[in-house]
Amino acid sequence: MSSPVTAPNPAHRAARAADLQPRYAETRAGTLALAAGLSPEDCALQSMPDASPVKWHLAHTSWFFETFVLEPGLPGYRAYDPAFRVLFNSYYVQVGERHPRSERGLISRPALAEVLAYRAHVDQGIARWFGAGARDDALLDLLELGVHHEQQHQELILTDLKHLFSRNPSRPAYRALPARPPAGQPPALEWLSLPSGVYEIGHDGPAFSFDNERPRHRAYLRSFQLASRPVTNAEYLAFLDDGGYERPELWLSDGWDARTAQRWTAPAYWEYDAGAWQVFTLGGMRPLDPCEPLAHVSYYEADAYARWAGARLPTEAEWEALAIRQPIEGNFVESGALHPLPAHGPQAQTQLFGDVWEWTGSAYLGYPGFRPAAGAVGEYNGKFMVNQFVLRGGSCATPRSHVRATYRNFFPPAARWQFSGLRLARDA
Repeated sequence: MSSPVTAPNPAHRAARAADLQPRYAETRAGTLALAAGLSPEDCALQSMPDASPVKWHLAHTSWFFETFVLEPGLPGYRAYDPAFRVLFNSYYVQVGERHPRSERGLISRPALAEVLAYRAHVDQGIARWFGAGARDDALLDLLELGVHHEQQHQELILTDLKHLFSRNPSRPAYRALPARPPAGQPPALEWLSLPSGVYEIGHDGPAFSFDNERPRHRAYLRSFQLASRPVTNAEYLAFLDDGGYERPELWLSDGWDARTAQRWTAPAYWEYDAGAWQVFTLGGMRPLDPCEPLAHVSYYEADAYARWAGARLPTEAEWEALAIRQPIEGNFVESGALHPLPAHGPQAQTQLFGDVWEWTGSAYLGYPGFRPAAGAVGEYNGKFMVNQFVLRGGSCATPRSHVRATYRNFFPPAARWQFSGLRLARDA
């Protein structure tokens, strides 16, 4: 979560509350918009243990505000249903018991209509809390954390639905996607050089950040080069055609085991049919565009490709050292594309933000001096600092206001259902 905010006077606190209230409302409405048009059946199903039903996302994000803001902060507040405290708790052990993650798709009740009523109940409570003055700085911190938490779940709604619909033999579309830009070649890959030196890494200042982005610290980096854009589908096809999935010398041992056990022969959602590659998208099946940024590969696949290409994955510090100098422009969820786009317009320079999360070669660990937040919300990030790798930059499913150059996403190395791609790096 963000670092504690010290309000010098009530007017400062009131101004902060006035800023957060419409952001809260906008975020909550945005989540409902993502669910619009879905059937109760669409919202109830769970396609794998790592994914969650849309209904669960709708309820859990409400549970967060109820548990961490309303229960401690609004006098006389009554929980909508005490059973929800267990059903919709994700991983907050200090809060209490949790329904097993792998069995969220078995929660047929409460029905979707009841979950939507729960959301409305929580929203009404938050409105009363704001109306009462929202006097507690720590609770304002928690509400702001909850807004960013809900934006994370907005992205998960899209990626989880994509996986769900891909398991349906009819390959249904989530919604019609806008027309694609005219076909064209991506910019030639160039190498952007940064010199050896000490770089400032991590978030600083009063604006929001998660606790894992802090503290800002210095890191010495040897001179390096980063590719000027992400790897494209066409470039990855060359890896496939060269037997990349059949060459164990290119793979980490654990990655080779994952490839073998899960029978990977191409990125997730790629299908070879009638002599051509097709790809499943949130708009249904379509021909694979060779110029698009590669998406839906695991860390293991990204690492194997980089080794095949005579390069490596960047460290997260190298990625940030370049990104902090770039404007945050790109293909985010607001574009409506809901799919990576070939480089074009303002993003054609680097595509560091949007389109695809970029795997780095950095294990997800705390920065020097990291301390998780006190209480149950300290479980938000710190407890996952093992067996994960860092991704940077956001994707076509990420809200624009959720992205920063210092933002650290993280997933296990075998994860592929996110919009995850890669950018090459090499020593200078």
